[in-house]
Amino acid sequence: MCDFSQYGIPSEEWKNLEAALPKAPGDDQPVEDLKIATNKGREDVARREMAALSDKVSVKDYTITTRDAYPLEARIYRPSSLATSESLPIYMHFHGGGFLFGTLSSEDAICSRIAINTGVLVVNINYRHTPEHVYPVAWNDSEDALQWVATHASEIGGDAGAIVVGGVSAGAWLAAALTQTNLRAPIAERISILGQVLMIPCLVYQEFYQSQFAQLTNPAVSSYVQNEHAPILPWSRMKLFDSLLKVQNPDPTDRRLNPGLATASEVGDLPSTTLGIAGSDPLRDNGIFYGKLLAENG
Repeated sequence: MCDFSQYGIPSEEWKNLEAALPKAPGDDQPVEDLKIATNKGREDVARREMAALSDKVSVKDYTITTRDAYPLEARIYRPSSLATSESLPIYMHFHGGGFLFGTLSSEDAICSRIAINTGVLVVNINYRHTPEHVYPVAWNDSEDALQWVATHASEIGGDAGAIVVGGVSAGAWLAAALTQTNLRAPIAERISILGQVLMIPCLVYQEFYQSQFAQLTNPAVSSYVQNEHAPILPWSRMKLFDSLLKVQNPDPTDRRLNPGLATASEVGDLPSTTLGIAGSDPLRDNGIFYGKLLAENG
């Protein structure tokens, strides 16, 4: 039995930072207003940060045609210090935001920093969002984007044999599901994914959290309980995000919806994984349990 609640005790450094955080928009306003306000805030921050990054990275936009003929936005970031003729490893980035927030431009700064600091080609995928697009549209978009990247790797200056997928929160959910889905494909159809980067990941749909409670010494030590009123992602915001997905007849064996409920046999051949976990986060236990599962199975 497990108890990870010690990680939820805030440090002095966090307490000082939390006190300086701007007040987040409340859930009591219409969803569309909340979406507009949040996206504007994220884009404004990215725009300011790009002032110091823009001369270090080259940026180019592409359109990916999805399975339902939707023109999906993609943006590619390449370190300006590297020759354009050099084929670079590829990092596919899926942003966070509960499938409600996030735009192509809101990710400019984070994607630029990744490209500059690691020397990779970053592909930023603007998958479709709720409330207009519900489950499994974003998941379909991620799969179509991976196929496009693998097929067009040489065209965009990347190496199809060196692809890493990753994301933040909802984006990490997509990345984890994408990596498992790719592994289940026939060998001839699999794409070479060398690794996955899962930052503060959500990996289990809300209806199936009970399976994690059962692994804890007491449901009260769950990160969902301990961090119910977390300042950045409170439980109420998580419930809003999940409700907007409008999942029909959710199934615990649906590994796109619940990559965190995979069995030992389903994860044994997954690629190397990096997890980023926050202590004061309702999603904390999602990431720790998944990391434990992967570590115990090679």
